[in-house]
Amino acid sequence: MSDPHTVPPQSADILAALVAFDTTSAKSNAPIITWIEQYLSAHGVPSTRYPGPEGAVEKWNLHAVIGPDRAGGLAFSGHVDCVPVEGQEWSSDPFILREDGDRLYGRGAADMKGFVACMLAAVPDLKAYAANDPIHLLFTCDEEITCDGARYLMADLRAADRMPDRCIVGEPSLLAPIIAHKGRFAVRVTFQGLPGHSSNPEAGRNALHAMGRAIAFCADEADRLAQDGHRVAGFEPPYTTMQVGVASGGSILNIIPEHASFEVEWRNVPGDDGPAMFKALQDRLSPLEQVLKLGNSQGGITYEQLCDLPPLALSREHGLTLKTQRITGRNTAGHVSYGTEAGIYQRAGMDSIVCGPGDIAQAHRPDEFVTRDQLARCDRMIRDFARRGIEEHEL
Repeated sequence: MSDPHTVPPQSADILAALVAFDTTSAKSNAPIITWIEQYLSAHGVPSTRYPGPEGAVEKWNLHAVIGPDRAGGLAFSGHVDCVPVEGQEWSSDPFILREDGDRLYGRGAADMKGFVACMLAAVPDLKAYAANDPIHLLFTCDEEITCDGARYLMADLRAADRMPDRCIVGEPSLLAPIIAHKGRFAVRVTFQGLPGHSSNPEAGRNALHAMGRAIAFCADEADRLAQDGHRVAGFEPPYTTMQVGVASGGSILNIIPEHASFEVEWRNVPGDDGPAMFKALQDRLSPLEQVLKLGNSQGGITYEQLCDLPPLALSREHGLTLKTQRITGRNTAGHVSYGTEAGIYQRAGMDSIVCGPGDIAQAHRPDEFVTRDQLARCDRMIRDFARRGIEEHEL
């Protein structure tokens, strides 16, 4: 591993150090967080480590403030976890940064250690720009699985009275401003029936039959959303989508199935509320639950929330949108269907926009890469944000 006290403050060199950490979400991120802490300390920047979600492995978020140690100001945010490499065919070790022409290959190079490297490379300059307003650096865990790291960090910053006003989330967008994305709400629905021999169906409660009727409702609801649902221009498709993606149940054919479950998700456009759609599903399935409970004290339906990632919707006229367009030289402000931590930040009261180096098409793929040109452009973007600030009259 590169020594955080001596690594040059150059984005490509720092990226090489970050890629060397296997931060697959199932593993602890403590080693990379320690490295970042030591790098910041070497540049005279204190940081605060906050615990992430409880689980089998240790997870941490990290927050640093450059300039006045207070709430307000601008934040740059990047997650440090990455997706697995198992089952993918890489041309080289995914945890050793490989250069080929303008491309830098490695797991997380685009999603999103490239932006994190640019954040850290800018630290010496950010110290000169943050005399009057704070510049916050946010490093989060578990973005690739639940985004709960960002949720925990927002609660911690609010409790510490260190909440920034605005945030640049550096997910790969080829440095194009993204002002809106869909949310994602996902649930596991489990049915508890009563077993019995298939020759006497009245003696049992068929969990698979109940699940089948529930899945049919979900399919009908997906069709309704496609035909009559709320429309938001800029998305493809421009409405909330819903699908059942996993289902299981039963053991052998001549036994009434006692257990069954499925997982359903909504990809909701801004204006459609994930929790509200979930509540509507629960209400619709209530009659099925009552049937499962007949003569069956243990029967019923249980729900496990798997994901609640709110949508992002920043106005095209917002000062952060206009400033990002000027700094990046883009006249557009895009919409995407994938989710990011920006929706969580906006829900917490921090105006956010997505803009980062690399192509989202590279995310999660073998031979993931970011180009040196994208890193160089991102280096300039971060410094331009810090140097120019965001004038209050624009907000």
